[in-house]
Amino acid sequence: MLGHAVGDQLVVFDDQDLGHCILSLVSRSEYEELRAAFTAAVSHELRTPLARLLALLESAELPGADQPALLAQARDEVEEMTELVDDILFLSELEQGREVVSLGETEAAPLLRALVDEKLERAELAGIRLEIQIEDEELLVPLRRRMLRTVADNLLENAIRYAGEGATCVVALRREDGEVVLEVSDDGAGVPEEDAPRLFERFFRSDRARTTRGSGLGLAIVKHVVETAGGNVEARGSSGHGLDVRCAFPADG
Repeated sequence: MLGHAVGDQLVVFDDQDLGHCILSLVSRSEYEELRAAFTAAVSHELRTPLARLLALLESAELPGADQPALLAQARDEVEEMTELVDDILFLSELEQGREVVSLGETEAAPLLRALVDEKLERAELAGIRLEIQIEDEELLVPLRRRMLRTVADNLLENAIRYAGEGATCVVALRREDGEVVLEVSDDGAGVPEEDAPRLFERFFRSDRARTTRGSGLGLAIVKHVVETAGGNVEARGSSGHGLDVRCAFPADG
């Protein structure tokens, strides 16, 4: 048992209180380290498109510059920064509980079919074939409709951006071992096997992804949403053999 003076009084606390104090200090220290690392990562991610934007605008002022083309590129940079900021704010709201993830259930098949239809043109431009495999049209996922769409959209965007021309991407929904499984897989470029578990880290990019636009937060958002709903998510892949991202949710009955 320990104590310390506060004014002219002695405050006594036991070993359990001391343990709680130490844990609180450690947690606060870890939080501050994470916040500092996150701030540094955000600053780095914003600095690159900002530098490109400035260079484009300066080039547009030069005599004989192709201003329409340069301004179109500048617009792309602004859109990239907007996507990054939107994803940062959305992930922050999720982590602080300001966005409700699991409120009721959503019939997944119609939403997935509609989303795949929306992505067909974009996938075609990237040289990627989209397929959908639905085992049961009535399967329910324990997510709000908006959150299920967020998960599926990020998984599809990841495949379209990084699988590479000539790849086939399959969106699958099935019941498996008492779980409802949403899986997006492709037979494209893949990632090094050791990188697969790190794909859900904020701003992590495999070597191939470093040259492709994106916020670097899509799969981090997927992981947070799925795990908050009581599910689990994993990525499997290897270089040249595609990537498989599997989200499993507890089935209701």
